Amino acid sequence: MGMDKYTDGSATLRAFLNSLVTPIYYLASLPEESMSWTVDQFKSREVLQEENDKLQRMQLLQNEKLQRFAFMQKENEKLRALLDSKVRQKGKKMIAEVMSIDTHPFRDVVVINKGDSDGVFEGQPVIDEFGVVGQVTSVATTSSRVILISDTTHAIPVRIQRNGVRAMIEGNGRLNALKANNVPHSIDMAEGDILVTSGLGGAFPEGYPVAKITSVEHDLSLPFSQISAEPVAQLDRVNQVLLLWFQKSPDELQEDNP
Repeated sequence: MGMDKYTDGSATLRAFLNSLVTPIYYLASLPEESMSWTVDQFKSREVLQEENDKLQRMQLLQNEKLQRFAFMQKENEKLRALLDSKVRQKGKKMIAEVMSIDTHPFRDVVVINKGDSDGVFEGQPVIDEFGVVGQVTSVATTSSRVILISDTTHAIPVRIQRNGVRAMIEGNGRLNALKANNVPHSIDMAEGDILVTSGLGGAFPEGYPVAKITSVEHDLSLPFSQISAEPVAQLDRVNQVLLLWFQKSPDELQEDNP
């Protein structure tokens, strides 16, 4: 102890001994450090997992909102197109939703959510954002049945937009196909011609797109040309329609009341 107090020799020895035992300290503390590191890793992983789950939930909610936003945007565009559809005559318009589709194999009929309480009447013209869909055939208090132009019992007078030639378009039971019957071979009707309502008969106002000619066959062995067309309206996916109240011109009123 005296030598340690008055000389520096023991300090060197003490440093040497500390160097020898330092690895032992490290080894002794290794289990505790390893345990602490493992606990920290588990905590970090648990926190990361919780954050990841939270982010996934947030992403799912955001994706659902985006999907609804896209749907609402599309519906808004469709409603705008309905309201801005090619309306030639002044009159009241009303948007209706398709509630159901008639499952009868020989009828093309849909049911809409507007009826007598909304002023809907039999024979009323119905269109979508592209063209003529059909017309109301029966009216209940809060619903109505609409026969589509593709129905085999439905016919609509039209004219060719290109040259004004008149014809009659009928349904043949297929949603994507129509036909023009009793068309003479001399009629100037060509593939690609657009057929619009002629206004004759008083059921439909004039000028609404009805169909596009898809084929014209002139078989001279037959008395009439074979004319096929496809509806302009999307009859196979219609879910919103526009009901029309149109005002007849003075000439039409005079024809109705001679």
